[in-house]
Amino acid sequence: MQQKSSRTCERLPPAFAAGAPPPPLATARRAPKSRPMHRNPDRPLSPHLTIWKWGPHMAVSILHRVTGGGLATLGAAALVWWLLAAASGPDAYAAFAKVATSWFGILVGVGLSWAFFQHSLSGLRHLVMDMGAGFELRTNKFWANMTLVGALLLTVLLWAYILLVVAK
Repeated sequence: MQQKSSRTCERLPPAFAAGAPPPPLATARRAPKSRPMHRNPDRPLSPHLTIWKWGPHMAVSILHRVTGGGLATLGAAALVWWLLAAASGPDAYAAFAKVATSWFGILVGVGLSWAFFQHSLSGLRHLVMDMGAGFELRTNKFWANMTLVGALLLTVLLWAYILLVVAK
């Protein structure tokens, strides 16, 4: 067997050569001075929501996420219930129709249709912004407001048609 050369230990710093553990790159309290995590460690990494002035563009962005989650959960549950009722026969469908046409069912339907229109219009707004347009503050706020108004208007028009034309 060959023996290791003693020259390899000569190249290492004395702390390593003696078998001591290497110094830590960072402690739990702060980053090493040679590699700071950000420029000024006294400032937070990102701004908190409380320092921003709220506007319609922020509300529409958050509503987009909320309506997507609502449509995925409540909307999917209503769709599955409707499909199961339709597949189960006339008695099950009559029970579904009774709940769906009650004041609570209409309230859920209005909410789901508003969430659908809000999510769709907000998605179109985000698509336009993904293409690089509409980032100017006035334009962004205008289209955010139009998203909110458009969702309400489309919901009112849909339910006016359902309740006044189809229900007769």
